[in-house]
Amino acid sequence: MTSIDFYFNAPDRFQVACRLAGKAMAQGRQLVVYAPEGDSASRIDKLLWTWPATGFVPHCSLHDPLASDTPVLIAADAEAPRRCEVLLNLAASCPPHFERFERLLEVVGADEAERAAGRECYRYYRSRGYAIANHDLAQSDAA
Repeated sequence: MTSIDFYFNAPDRFQVACRLAGKAMAQGRQLVVYAPEGDSASRIDKLLWTWPATGFVPHCSLHDPLASDTPVLIAADAEAPRRCEVLLNLAASCPPHFERFERLLEVVGADEAERAAGRECYRYYRSRGYAIANHDLAQSDAA
């Protein structure tokens, strides 16, 4: 069963996502960033090139020819590769394919709209019996 980690009170969801992607890469795990809304896929793509200033997280689109050799993939649609272990959700709702992954990372911002969407996802996962770990980014450097 998929284990779920909620990182909440994120001052910048995209920077937290970059940090989590870097950690997954350092652990030798392949991660898919699910970013289907608006310009979120292009925003995370640009940020992974530049943040942090001293680092770089190799990444590409899920449909890129180099995807099988790349540690971080960005998906703007519901398609997901079978061999990836970790899914990082940047959508406002639950990703349609999260149960295919060993881990799901949810990053919830501090503004009320993001918190409301995060609560809805949390209730959905909890009602289905998923193990959920909570990380308050306002209290520590949990990411």
